[in-house]
Amino acid sequence: MEYKSEKDFLEAYNPEEFKRVSVTADVLLLSVSSYENDNYRKTDEKHMSVLLIKRSTYPFKDKWCFPGGFVQYDENLDDAPARILKDETNLSDIYLEQLYTYGDVKRDPRMRILSTSYMALVDKDRLTGKLSDDASWFDIKIFEEGKNIDIFLTNGEKDISIKLEKVLRDATTDRYDFKILENKDLAFDHAKVLLSGIERLRNKVNYTDIVFNMMPEYFTLGELQSVYEVILNKKLLDPAFRRIIEPKVEKTDKMRTGEGHRPSVLFKYKKEK
Repeated sequence: MEYKSEKDFLEAYNPEEFKRVSVTADVLLLSVSSYENDNYRKTDEKHMSVLLIKRSTYPFKDKWCFPGGFVQYDENLDDAPARILKDETNLSDIYLEQLYTYGDVKRDPRMRILSTSYMALVDKDRLTGKLSDDASWFDIKIFEEGKNIDIFLTNGEKDISIKLEKVLRDATTDRYDFKILENKDLAFDHAKVLLSGIERLRNKVNYTDIVFNMMPEYFTLGELQSVYEVILNKKLLDPAFRRIIEPKVEKTDKMRTGEGHRPSVLFKYKKEK
């Protein structure tokens, strides 16, 4: 049917003729924090954590997932993740960036849903708000052997084990997808989102200052290096790291003393003016 004007088209348009697709936003909230070390001569061990929500309703009742929810009809897409974080976790003012959109036809058993995922970064030791009762931080350990990847998550009470396979999507761009081989406790396709987000973070720490969203205001160079090593999952050479990081930080007149350690100079992020 041909229309003479935009007005004629809008008057004749019937949205019921089209099958509906719903849109959600899911937030992968990551942090790097310290385990306390009993040996005062050693720096506290760092670990990466992810915030998960225990679902109280179907589908996936009693499974764990990222904070997420439907994008409201009158809401801009990029406004949704901050609202969702506040509603579901009671956290706010956290760094967010869009990751990927996931649209597998059967990713949600309720209906056809497209989900745009976001990566959020924070130093959870600086959080002052109380988490919602159904939210919990899970420590992350990742083991990679060839194309096989094992992920272990624990909050001290619940252990989650996931197995994935890395599948080449495009050899010309070295782009990969992830196939879930084993997963009983993480809802939807969030196992893929978790791994994709961590890979994005690993890539970006090499050419951006994104890591400082996970740091306290003041830190030692050793602490900063430990955060890089946790994210990259490898040990870095001290002299090489310090040459690379030197333009990004500035020395302060503050010192960390006590706790059995030698006094250490504290640095802070050097923001561009």
